[in-house]
Amino acid sequence: MNRRFLITGAIFGILAVILGAFAAHGLKENLSPESLSSFETGVRFQMYHAFLMLILGGLDFPGRIRTNWLFYLLLLGVILFSGSIYFLATKELSGIDFSSIALVTPLGGSLLIISWTILLLNFIKLKKK
Repeated sequence: MNRRFLITGAIFGILAVILGAFAAHGLKENLSPESLSSFETGVRFQMYHAFLMLILGGLDFPGRIRTNWLFYLLLLGVILFSGSIYFLATKELSGIDFSSIALVTPLGGSLLIISWTILLLNFIKLKKK
């Protein structure tokens, strides 16, 4: 078991539930349907990766997987991807133009894709039983 993955997965999950409830009850009346949909996309991807962190936390990693790289790619990917979506979706409410951080969203998504690719390559290299 990898405690760091488990703790981070649980934190991502808690925050996803809180932010999802906040969107459903607090933001629904104050955001455009497009902004609300974007916010919900951020929550959904955060929860997907919370589950991934929890799953990875329960696995014994083969020696080939660099757990530090994987952990930080996932952590930064979620923060940059979902976090930037939260800011961009709520700019109507805050009055702050977060357009300058719009390029952070695809960067975060790219980090998540790299994480999944690392997992895939390491799963392919596993020996068949």
